[in-house]
Amino acid sequence: MIVRALRAVTPEGERAVSVGVRDGRIAWVGEYGHSARAARTVETAGDEVLLPGLVDSHVHINEPGRTEWEGFATATRAAAAGGVTTLVDMPLNSVPPTTTLDALEEKRAAADGAVAVDVAFWGGAVPENSSPETAGELRRLHEAGVCGFKAFLAPSGVEEFGHLGPAELRTAAEAIGAFGGLLIVHAEDPAVLAAAPAAHGRDYAAFAASRPEQAEAAAVRAVVEAARATGARTHILHLSSSAALPEIARARAEGVPVTAETCPHYLTLAAEDVPPGATQYKCCPPIRGAAERDALWQGLAEGVIDCVVSDHSPSPPALKNTATGDFATAWGGISGLQVGFSAVWTAAAARGHRLADVAAWMSRAPAEIAGLSTKGVLEPGRDADFAVVAPEDPVRVDAASLHHRHPLTPYDGRDLVGRVRSAWLRGDPIDPDGRRPPRGRLLTRG
Repeated sequence: MIVRALRAVTPEGERAVSVGVRDGRIAWVGEYGHSARAARTVETAGDEVLLPGLVDSHVHINEPGRTEWEGFATATRAAAAGGVTTLVDMPLNSVPPTTTLDALEEKRAAADGAVAVDVAFWGGAVPENSSPETAGELRRLHEAGVCGFKAFLAPSGVEEFGHLGPAELRTAAEAIGAFGGLLIVHAEDPAVLAAAPAAHGRDYAAFAASRPEQAEAAAVRAVVEAARATGARTHILHLSSSAALPEIARARAEGVPVTAETCPHYLTLAAEDVPPGATQYKCCPPIRGAAERDALWQGLAEGVIDCVVSDHSPSPPALKNTATGDFATAWGGISGLQVGFSAVWTAAAARGHRLADVAAWMSRAPAEIAGLSTKGVLEPGRDADFAVVAPEDPVRVDAASLHHRHPLTPYDGRDLVGRVRSAWLRGDPIDPDGRRPPRGRLLTRG
């Protein structure tokens, strides 16, 4: 197959190209008029841009055990509709969590044959596998191909996935560093959280105050120190606050192997705009004010933040307390997997960024961090995964039309730009409506 696009984002920038596809891989990338024999030729429309398929390395699919929250079938169809051709599943909130080799095999069995896009997996670092006596389980998961290990420094929200204390964090970092793995961390300091005022009722400001910026800054300092002491590659998850950016920048300047991500909701929403009782906006750490949003964009522009991923963490509406609007007890998680590209591109374009920037943040960088070497870039040898987008096409988000299991998202009713027209996996178009058998594969790191 040959794909011809008047506009495509390549490592050399945006240009007109022909892309040759053979056996599901990109065989060559040439000039638009490049002639070659092919079984078929596909031409993108004049208003479309060919991007590498997006890579979302932060998705809570929740299957097995909490499939009523989401599941491999619904999550991967939503991903495809949003231009995401590869995602990496978080080790919670499934039951069992992916903290042992047996649990990984159970999760892979649940996903096998059900995924519309390619899916890789994170392992989990919890107290049960992060002592000197039990850390061998981390190596076994690494050898089985997980992309890395997620840890919490404060309670995770589910009892079966415990958080690490300082000694356990150091032990996990030493073990993971010894075999060249990656530690990824939900960084909020439990002592700062305990000292903050409690969330209450329908007031979003009260909820945000219960998880202050200082909790992130203090936890990031602890994570950076563990990475500095052990040499373990470390990734900071879902930054919502700029307070931690100077620490990350200093560490990187010193050569400490630390990277960071943020999420579409932190880049496009603002605390001042959250209505009372609108618990679909609740996530941890919380959406902060417009000034913090601006500072995160600056962190992206300067390269202190590496990538943008969804942290899609849905739940049934009842767990979001939609009837009462009580932020204190609602489940904390944003549902936004399908709309991430449009939300980010809308805000990015308004700030003068290019599609090439968005592709770097939402495809190349997450693939590199997760160790998925055949994903993320339009170049020979990579998988022929594409997202075909119309960057000027308006999009009004309708929660009821999304492929997420539950029609609940803070993006509902928002007017965005940048429509995903189609997604292609290894040279074949994906049907997000599920009318054809799913063709996604289960990936291992590398």
